[in-house]
Amino acid sequence: MSERFAELDRLAEQWGLSGLEPVGKGLEFSVYRAQGRDGLPVAVRLAHRRFDSNANDPHVDTRALLLQEYAIARHLAAHGLPVAEARELVLADDPALPDVLLSAYVPDDGSELDSFALGQLLARLHQVPPPRLTPVASEAVPTARAIAARIGRRWARIGDLVDDWPEPPDASLVAERLAGLTEDSLLHLDVRSDNIRRRHGRAVALLDWSNALLGPPALEFGRLVEYARYPENELDMEAIRSGYATLATVPPDSDPCLSVCRLDAALMLALVFLSEAPDPSRGPAAADHARELALRTIAPHA
Repeated sequence: MSERFAELDRLAEQWGLSGLEPVGKGLEFSVYRAQGRDGLPVAVRLAHRRFDSNANDPHVDTRALLLQEYAIARHLAAHGLPVAEARELVLADDPALPDVLLSAYVPDDGSELDSFALGQLLARLHQVPPPRLTPVASEAVPTARAIAARIGRRWARIGDLVDDWPEPPDASLVAERLAGLTEDSLLHLDVRSDNIRRRHGRAVALLDWSNALLGPPALEFGRLVEYARYPENELDMEAIRSGYATLATVPPDSDPCLSVCRLDAALMLALVFLSEAPDPSRGPAAADHARELALRTIAPHA
């Protein structure tokens, strides 16, 4: 670990950074804030390990995630979308040293999130031509196959943690509901308060593109509906839909892709609260909710 911090100090000196301080830590990355040579704040993001694993994602390539973050941020900035400007990406030759991404640091004034404006921003995002990349979360297969596969994998993982967990949803029915899924839009799929920097309530940067996929807006809305169940995410679905509708057509709740993405998100959140950030109240409740969604939207295996 000392070698990694020594490398961080070396890069900070190379880039002319001062006042390096930690501001965030997640499963795979830590983020530091510093002051650049020009006096403006910057963010330094480094991976804890070259490869990682967690209950939701057993095989995480952190380098691939940083490469994706760099590419998406530059692509969206070129199309006028609010992101943290990606400035430099350093990939270490030595596996003991961290890969590091240098970006602009976007201040946040702590104001209440304007969900109507967020809906408009998401409509703009979904209309931007997607970048030419294979999203990490797709696991190198079409989006529909990736979602179906992780629903099965995460369902099984919850079964390791919850007593009397039922048989998984019928895989053929999951595939049927995802049939015809298009990959026309870039989807963030982790839109929540922690990933939105704002000023006077309006988003000035969407952060963390690790969960991004190519797909229809219905998948984004499925994730949003599930995130909105938790107050700390600060998502008002009625306002988001109203804002989105000013620029694009809102996917109906009856869309089968939206229903499947709700289940996908609910399983992910259940594993978060059961394993990654254990919560004795939310964990079992989230698992129960995921089971109810499966019963409502996808008939269980006979």
